[in-house]
Amino acid sequence: MSGDGGGKDPAGAAGDPAKQPEPSGVDLARVALRAAKEQARARGAAAQQKKQARRGGGLRSGARADGRDPLPLGAAINRLITERGWETPAAVGGVMGRWPQIVGDDLANHCVPLRYDEDPDERVLTVQCDSTAWATQLRLLAPQLVARLNADLGHGTVRLIKVLGPGGPARRYGPLRAPGSTGPGDTYG
Repeated sequence: MSGDGGGKDPAGAAGDPAKQPEPSGVDLARVALRAAKEQARARGAAAQQKKQARRGGGLRSGARADGRDPLPLGAAINRLITERGWETPAAVGGVMGRWPQIVGDDLANHCVPLRYDEDPDERVLTVQCDSTAWATQLRLLAPQLVARLNADLGHGTVRLIKVLGPGGPARRYGPLRAPGSTGPGDTYG
């Protein structure tokens, strides 16, 4: 026993954690089994990550809501409008649908919104009236109507209302028309 420890006592070897006795066969088997299990776990995790990557990133449905869950139609449309930056055109389209509530039934029966030019320099709402009297009335009410529309849609959405009068009479085609004529003026001389 004097050749084992180089002159040190066995109690000193057991008390020093840096110098442990060499593992026996059973201990070596346990260490080898533990290392094999860790390697297998690592290989399994790598295989699972590859499989999840092939399936689309490994995201799975769960009990909580996430961005992949189905949305109600209204929420989906609102999200699309916000993502595309269509808030102003959608709001103006809503005004055209609610025209009678905004301007009143009398004015709505005689004046119809035609289009909205959303160019930032212009922002013009074009309205056509069925008579010159109603067109004049709408021109007089235009500043108040612009204020009401901007209160509903947001400041500066509509800068000007362009009022169009009634269109000309419908062109009639009949037996007394010259072929290719464009109106009553071209039949005289």
